[in-house]
Amino acid sequence: MSNLLMSTPYTPPSDPIEIIHEDHEVVVVNKPTGLLSVPGRGPDLADCLITRLQTIFPQVLLVHRLDRDTSGVMIFAVTPHAQKHLSRQFELRKTSKTYVARVAGRVTESHGTVDLPLIVDWPNRPKQKVCHETGKPAQTDWRVQKASDSESRLRLCPHTGRSHQLRVHMQALGHPILGDPFYADGDARDAHKRMMLHSQELRIQHPESLKGLRFRSKVPF
Repeated sequence: MSNLLMSTPYTPPSDPIEIIHEDHEVVVVNKPTGLLSVPGRGPDLADCLITRLQTIFPQVLLVHRLDRDTSGVMIFAVTPHAQKHLSRQFELRKTSKTYVARVAGRVTESHGTVDLPLIVDWPNRPKQKVCHETGKPAQTDWRVQKASDSESRLRLCPHTGRSHQLRVHMQALGHPILGDPFYADGDARDAHKRMMLHSQELRIQHPESLKGLRFRSKVPF
């Protein structure tokens, strides 16, 4: 295990999981911050969102992930058909995802796009880094919702789903996400009880009816 993982002790929240939507094909939940999406390595990292959900929905299947410290909308499949259909939507970028983040400093432009390829920073895994030679394409649209001299509130819309994409892209923009244990430092990291990144909205096509659905979760910060 990397020093980075060991330096951030795992103390998952004990609150019940909020169910946003459930039917015979999908389950949509509001993931709390501080809870892994799937088990990590070792018994101390076994508690996670999918294992908690399996006590309620034994057939639940993984479709996508959110970082441990990210909260918000997350969808799971209940059947293999739904898992395959939803996974394909994510792969083909047919889903639409909207996040809200509080970042360090005033972002002076009103909106923009970060287009920087990403790859794992192997000596410091699970951190990721920008690499124009070996990185995989990654694009994030951003728009300022509110800004002060000390911080800005942004709406983030990723077009790709790379690991830590929003976190690295905001750092590369010069405005790391507040409370981020990996990509922020000083007060930007330490003066906040959680990472200020929330999955506010997810739009998908229902795997059976093919109807477009929108799921939202209130931003907790």
